[in-house]
Amino acid sequence: MRAMVLDAQKTPLVARRLPIPEPGPGELQLAVRTCGVCRTDLHVIDADLTEPSLPLVLGHEIVGIVTELGPGTTRFAVGDRVAVPWLGHTCGTCGFCTSGRENLCAEPEFTGYNRNGGFAEYAVADEAFCFALPDGFDDAHAAPLICAGLIGYRSYRMAGDAKLLGLYGFGAAAHILTQVAIAEGREVYAFTKPGDDDGQQFARELGSVWAGGSDELPPVELDAAILFAPVGALVPAALRAVARGGTVVCGGIHMSDIPSFPYEILWGERCVRSVANLTRRDGEEFFALAAKVDLETHVERFELEQANVALERLRNGQLRGAAVLSVGASDTR
Repeated sequence: MRAMVLDAQKTPLVARRLPIPEPGPGELQLAVRTCGVCRTDLHVIDADLTEPSLPLVLGHEIVGIVTELGPGTTRFAVGDRVAVPWLGHTCGTCGFCTSGRENLCAEPEFTGYNRNGGFAEYAVADEAFCFALPDGFDDAHAAPLICAGLIGYRSYRMAGDAKLLGLYGFGAAAHILTQVAIAEGREVYAFTKPGDDDGQQFARELGSVWAGGSDELPPVELDAAILFAPVGALVPAALRAVARGGTVVCGGIHMSDIPSFPYEILWGERCVRSVANLTRRDGEEFFALAAKVDLETHVERFELEQANVALERLRNGQLRGAAVLSVGASDTR
C-alpha cells in the first residue's frame, strides 16, 4: 500500500510502499478513504510530543470502509463506513477507565502516535474505539469531525453553559464549534492572529458576533474562552477577556509555556483548565449532535502524497477550515 511515513522527528514525511496491515483480535482492517490533517500531527513531527512509535504513519481523523474483521469483532460488518479517532485503545481496568474517564487512562494507545494512522491506503483499528458516522457528511467533510470536532466538543462541554464564548485560534476546531454554539443559542467571539483579516472575515461569515486579533479585548466580558492555538501567552490574554467566575479552557494537547501573570486576572473565581484526549461518550454525543445541527465543515483537499504540503499550510495558518487527504475512492453524498 501507499503510505506517508515519519522516519524521524523534525523531518518531512516520506512516501513509501508498506505491507497492508492485518487485523488482530478485536480489530478492523479499513480501506482509508480520507484522513484529516491535525495540528497534533505537527506536534508529533516537531517533537513537542516526545514518544512516537517510529517509523510511524501519522493521521488520526480517519474515514474508512471495513474490509476485513479480526477475530472476536461484533460491532461492524465488512462494507461499513467508520471513523477512527485519536484515542485508539485503553487498558479498560485502571481507575480512570472504570470511572468514565478513559481519556486519562494510564496506558493509552493513540492513532497516528503509537498506532499507525491514516496517512496510508489501509489501517487497522480497535473496533471498540471506532465510530459510525452521520450519513449527512461525505468522506472529506466527515474527516474534520473526528478530532477537530470531537476535541472541540469536549472543550465546549468544559466551558459549561457560557452564553458569551470566546474562541482563540480560528482553525478546524473553532470553525466547527462556532456552528454548534450558535445552533445552541450562544454568542461566539473569535480571536485570530493579529492582522488576519481573512480569518476574521471567515469567523463572521460563520456567525460570530465579533472577530478580532488575539491582542484585542472583546467588546463585552466573556463567560468562557477556549484556546485552540497552542500559544501559552493567550492564557493571560483570555483571563483578561473573561468575567469573574469565567473559565479558560486549553483545548490543545501541547502548548508553549504560559508566562507569569498578575493574580488579579485569575482572582474572582476564574478558572483555567486543560482538555485531554476524548472519551467514546464524547464521540457518541457529538456525532448525534452533528447529525441534527446544520453543520458544514470547510475543507481543503490534498492527495496523499501532498501530506507535507498540507502540513506546512497548516503550520503557516494558510487554511480556511481543515486540510483533508484524499486517499481512496470517496463518496460525495
